[in-house]
Amino acid sequence: MRTYARKVNDMLILAIESSCDETAASVCKDGREVLSDVIYSQADMHREYGGVVPEIASRRHVEKVSLVAEQALKKADVGMRQLDAVAATCGPGLIGALLVGSHFAKGCAMALRVPFIPVHHIRGHIAANYVAFPSLKPEFIALVASGGHTLIAHVRDYTQMEELGGTRDDAAGEAFDKISRVMGLGYPGGAMLDRLGQGGDETAYPLPKAVIDGAPFDFSFSGLKTAAVNLLHNAQQKGTEIDKADLAASIARAVSDAITPRVLAAAKERNVKKIVIAGGVAANTTLRRSLKSACEQENIELFLPPLSLCGDNGAMIASQAYYEYLAGYVSGLGQNCYANFPIGQPIRDCMPD
Repeated sequence: MRTYARKVNDMLILAIESSCDETAASVCKDGREVLSDVIYSQADMHREYGGVVPEIASRRHVEKVSLVAEQALKKADVGMRQLDAVAATCGPGLIGALLVGSHFAKGCAMALRVPFIPVHHIRGHIAANYVAFPSLKPEFIALVASGGHTLIAHVRDYTQMEELGGTRDDAAGEAFDKISRVMGLGYPGGAMLDRLGQGGDETAYPLPKAVIDGAPFDFSFSGLKTAAVNLLHNAQQKGTEIDKADLAASIARAVSDAITPRVLAAAKERNVKKIVIAGGVAANTTLRRSLKSACEQENIELFLPPLSLCGDNGAMIASQAYYEYLAGYVSGLGQNCYANFPIGQPIRDCMPD
């Protein structure tokens, strides 16, 4: 087993993120100082299909991963030999896409004889807040809401997390995307619905808000998705008009009303006075406004990351990689990738080579 000189300060990490349809690379110092963050988005390519096509995503990652890594190093003014470690997202996500980024990162680590750090994608989203708020430290309650995930976690420490609740079916972002496609808005649907709903009447269309018996922190958005899609189909069949701005606003309100009270309840149950939000849905205007108002009423400190850090990016992976490294969660070249993986344990399944 290879051993590495342990380093804590002035540590430079190159991180690769390729879990879905963004190929991203970032160079970060000590988990907080982002020296570069380069993102290549495939959104235009997948738009004609109404969602991400996994095989197309994987092939484009192959074409772009070395380029974005090179650009990240150049923008950071850091040479390859200056790197102290290389990290990559190893799950959850699209397996083919994850394998591209992780294999590239492992190859770099092997060539440079530096540690390889596997990073959990959702832990990375939470870590985006460390970049946005340098003074932020655990413990806190984290909401992660994106196209593939909606969950609430109790973050006790940088690498000690407990999932309190998650979605039983569709994630909030997935529901946004599918409804957007039926409405003819295109992909990515969350951002388009958010823009369309500005100024719309959020009470115009009553929509369901599921409650899971015996699981107060769990979510379900399939009923909301089905109700909105049926509303659109029925109107089309009857030849009646749907006010799309009002419907978009009503959908955003239904999602916000499902999420906000659960997050506040989790904070109260765990007696935690800090809440952070993360993920693409964290950019939603209605949700941000709702959480801000609720936290002000309960005297809870709320951390809202800038929109640039809500989506997938390399900086969040580089930040979390630093804390995984400090905890000793480095891995070897046999590290695998996973479509699903619990947030409560490090995504490491082999010792360093």
